Amino acid sequence: MACCGGCLCCQCCCNEGETRTPEELTILGETREDEDEILPRKDYESLDYDRCINEPFLDVLEGLDNKTGLFVDFFVRLFTQMKFSLVGQSVEECSENGCLALSLLELLALNMMFVFISSVLVLIEPVAAGSGIPEIKSYLNGVKIPGIVRLRTFICKVTGVLFAVAAGLFVGKEGPMIHSGAIIGAGLPQFQSITFKKIRFHFPYFRSDRDKRDFVSAGAAAGVAAAFGAPIGGTLFSLEEGSSFWNQALTWKVLFCSMSATFTLNFFRSGINFNKWGSFQLPGLLNFGEFKCVDGDKTCHLWTAVDLAFFVLMGVAGGLLGALFNCINKRLAKYRMRNVHPKARFIRVLESLLVCMVTTLVIFVASVALGECRDLVSTSNNTSTQGSVNEEVNSTIRRFFCYNNTYNDMATLFFNPQEVAIHQLFHQNATFSPITLSLFFVLYFVLSCWTYGVSVPSGLFVPSLLCGASLGRLVANVLKINFHMQIYSGTFALIGAAAFLGGVVRMTISLTVILIESTNEITYGLPIMITLMVAKWTGDFFNKGIYDIHIHLKGVPLLEWETEVEMDKLTASDIMEPNLTYVYPHTRIQSLVSILRTTVYHAFPVVTENRDNEKEFMKGNILISNNIKFKKSSVLTRAGEQRRRCQSMKSYPSSELRNVCDEQTAVEPAEEGQDILQQMLERRHVPYPNLYPDQSPSEEWTMEERFRPLTFHGLILRSQLVNLLIRGVCYAENQSSASQPRLSHSEMTEDYPRFPDIHDLDLALLNPRMIVDVTPYMNPCPYTVSPNTRVSQVFNLFRTMGLRHLPVVNAVGEIVGIITRHNLTHEFLVAKLRQHYITI
Repeated sequence: MACCGGCLCCQCCCNEGETRTPEELTILGETREDEDEILPRKDYESLDYDRCINEPFLDVLEGLDNKTGLFVDFFVRLFTQMKFSLVGQSVEECSENGCLALSLLELLALNMMFVFISSVLVLIEPVAAGSGIPEIKSYLNGVKIPGIVRLRTFICKVTGVLFAVAAGLFVGKEGPMIHSGAIIGAGLPQFQSITFKKIRFHFPYFRSDRDKRDFVSAGAAAGVAAAFGAPIGGTLFSLEEGSSFWNQALTWKVLFCSMSATFTLNFFRSGINFNKWGSFQLPGLLNFGEFKCVDGDKTCHLWTAVDLAFFVLMGVAGGLLGALFNCINKRLAKYRMRNVHPKARFIRVLESLLVCMVTTLVIFVASVALGECRDLVSTSNNTSTQGSVNEEVNSTIRRFFCYNNTYNDMATLFFNPQEVAIHQLFHQNATFSPITLSLFFVLYFVLSCWTYGVSVPSGLFVPSLLCGASLGRLVANVLKINFHMQIYSGTFALIGAAAFLGGVVRMTISLTVILIESTNEITYGLPIMITLMVAKWTGDFFNKGIYDIHIHLKGVPLLEWETEVEMDKLTASDIMEPNLTYVYPHTRIQSLVSILRTTVYHAFPVVTENRDNEKEFMKGNILISNNIKFKKSSVLTRAGEQRRRCQSMKSYPSSELRNVCDEQTAVEPAEEGQDILQQMLERRHVPYPNLYPDQSPSEEWTMEERFRPLTFHGLILRSQLVNLLIRGVCYAENQSSASQPRLSHSEMTEDYPRFPDIHDLDLALLNPRMIVDVTPYMNPCPYTVSPNTRVSQVFNLFRTMGLRHLPVVNAVGEIVGIITRHNLTHEFLVAKLRQHYITI
């Protein structure tokens, strides 16, 4: 089956790398419509993890997730026990009276009611669908996804996953727990809520993307710790799978948060479930139990060196099956994007109900008709510890149509919560039928693949673990029965679970530690690590992990860990955006309003003219090549931009600004066929207009004026400019800039993270002739690179420091371009590399 899955996956997934993006096809002069091609979307904003060391910030320098896990776990257990006890009792009674149809209707009614509630909650907040791990990974990578850490998302996520798991869907609550922890980490330090506007306290600290990122990292780690009882694994998960920017000081803070989440959850669960407050008996929502051989059995061993060979083979099988799972799920996700999501929203609810109905029918029919009656194994010779484990396991068996001290093996797996089924596969001494395990694996594989992606909050950890555990237990049964090997079946079930989960999510270090902490058995470290590495290498041969696939499907411009070696053939000047919109240190309000209303840029370089270097600039050579390569497209862009800005100025309530466009002198069109660069060189002695501060870059320019050498002084953010305009920070032209009001750092960040928009500004209250001095509020020392810097260096600096904008400055301090996240995506770099090959 593994080989077949690998071949199928290879056919459907291995050709992805051969497709070309529309940008590449345009460069090559080819056109083709490819519905499957998904490019990074430019409408995703970047987060700014770099500190803005401006004057208000210098003045400042001088001058919980555990209860969420308890809530979800308590109600999931309550609803699941009520459902299974009601339906199980009905099945036992109807097995003699012949009214199984009534039991099926009861189960269908309960499950579909729960799924309907969960799906409606996702309609209220669509970002609450799925596990949330791809979105949190994107957030920590530096991409702002709207609504991902809002309180409304948290409420819909927690309540929705509660009903989705209780409905019997093949989903887990661990992934949504990680998302919920991240939301708590992002929201608590803000002391305010967008959903509930009355929740707003004046708390001036932690008002930046950098601080919020650290809290989100800690919250995600606490979610893992609460889900698995693995504080160290949670810290490593946040480091390996989530955070792109890590520092040493953050490590112990995240670990402390994870420890607090684990032990607080343990304290409350132990007290509620066993009435033993302070005993700490239940470390996480998912606990694998204790793996131990029966005392007195000298032939028993957890694993040996010989077993490692089988573990490697299971890793290969897990990687192949995980790649097949990801490939099928990707195609299902694309189908939903094209045929389900564009339609009315209730169609998503109907799809969720359809999945629920099919899942319920499969569970019921398989449990009643496909199970085998197996003998119970006596536990009289076991020790008290092992006997208590087996007693707990045997208390959850299902006897559907089985009598005389026997149980139904298929019903025992299907008619129990997923965590209980995992316990059965890990610790049940009696063998499950190989046919039962094979059918269970196939059914669970197909239905969990179909379910992941529907409009309900859904995790993937527990379904993958259960699917892999059944495969591992099947291998153990075959080795025991056919080859008469003395092996511990629970170990093979654990390794199978690790192999399949690793093949799906492609995690290594953090998943190893999570599984070790969940089993409380350090001796499993080596086999788990080997299995996960083999599963990852095998799966990576065909496609990416499931979370990376869904990130790509959403068009998120995620930055990988590093670029390919061949990308060093490109430099910063090859990938930068040279068509800049910038402001001067002292700029009139009319110009700032025009710039903000007619552009979507989130940062603007603050520059002054560099007349001393004018002759050197107009000689051509490097500076000309850096700025004129795009001359024709720039002229068209400039014309369109000017028309838009004129429209914006005409809508201004002040007649003085409204007539600006009418006062401008029209630019004479160039003679047909005349080279633009030649025009510039011929007109290089024409004096520049006075742009300081009477005019601004937003007004009409010639090509010569467009490529004027500009000395770079710093970066000013859009949010900062809008804040200055709203608060009236300006001065009259007959006054000194020292008379301009000063804002404190708390006033600049008061509206974080929902800064006002330029369209919210009442323009009638502004005097367009007033001047704004932006120098106290700009970042005077942002990270910069040279035009000749190689792409790998640019990429490492941008990703490691968590930048949003990276100016390109030449040797004499003149800005020649700017680099953003979009300029460093894999698709953009590949297109530029092919353009480079064509050029040379």
